Amino acid sequence: MTRPFNILAIGQSGRLQYEAILLASSLRLRDPGFAGQLFIAEPQPGPLWPDDPRMDAHARAALEELGATILPFQNRIWGAAYPNGNKIEALAALPDAPFLFLDTDTVVTGPLSGVAFDFARPSASMRRENTWPTEELYGPTQAKTWAALYDLFGLDFASSLDPAMPEGYWRRHLYFNAGWFFHESPQAFGARFADWATRLWTAPPDILALQPLTPWLDQIVLPLVIHSFGGGRPGPELAGLDGDLTCHWRLLPLLYARESDHAVRALEEAAAPNPVKKVLREYGPMKKMIYQGQGAQVRAMFDRAALPRREQAIRNAIKREGLWTR
Repeated sequence: MTRPFNILAIGQSGRLQYEAILLASSLRLRDPGFAGQLFIAEPQPGPLWPDDPRMDAHARAALEELGATILPFQNRIWGAAYPNGNKIEALAALPDAPFLFLDTDTVVTGPLSGVAFDFARPSASMRRENTWPTEELYGPTQAKTWAALYDLFGLDFASSLDPAMPEGYWRRHLYFNAGWFFHESPQAFGARFADWATRLWTAPPDILALQPLTPWLDQIVLPLVIHSFGGGRPGPELAGLDGDLTCHWRLLPLLYARESDHAVRALEEAAAPNPVKKVLREYGPMKKMIYQGQGAQVRAMFDRAALPRREQAIRNAIKREGLWTR
């Protein structure tokens, strides 16, 4: 058993408030002995949001009934200009105790309480693709781009590399999906995360002149911050994340198309209690996919043992059948 820890996710108006309810419901069902606190961080109205980002009353009540704590926070850096920055800015509002951040589009499929986290050695999700940096024909290599960032923040680049991977291969570099990450101090981790991300956002070095920062900024800075705190790639003790204990499903059609029976069952069980169902049915994509059988139609289209290699091929097949929702 690991020591108690808190979970942080983001909730705001629109899709994320409904995803947060599914996350909270799945945690209650799949880890009833969870000893920490689930915090749903909610951005507050301010100059960085043209519209009120707060959740509606139905969603807030459902989350509180499920035992979640609504955690208001102010955006001082990004807001609507870069909503992914919420996961960075919200860390400052957390109590300073060990934490696990989960993207809101995550379903808990097993007991997180049993994961052997070493919170002094942060890590993050390896369920990622070769999305950044891009390589221009006459531009710097990925290695040169990453090396420049490590040098910018005074970090040792060589010790971040995976020597089992060949030179020139993107997996040799420390790169994560920001769908989950953890550390012992949200205050220390969040302050460094915010500082370094702001520096790249406001004054990117010349080597990033042709590189997109949106939507990848959080995933660019995350490995640098993790490495700076002595962390790295997750070990086998964390295999349940993105495995038997959590599923970062991203979009409902993709969940039904490619995720395990175990993950689909966990999501549908989390959506089944009447108080949860009453609120989730207000959101069209969940009403169609979960409650009206559209998800089952999508699932019947694919063989999970022989999925298309490219995600875009899955998306296109679903769209051709008129079953795509966001």
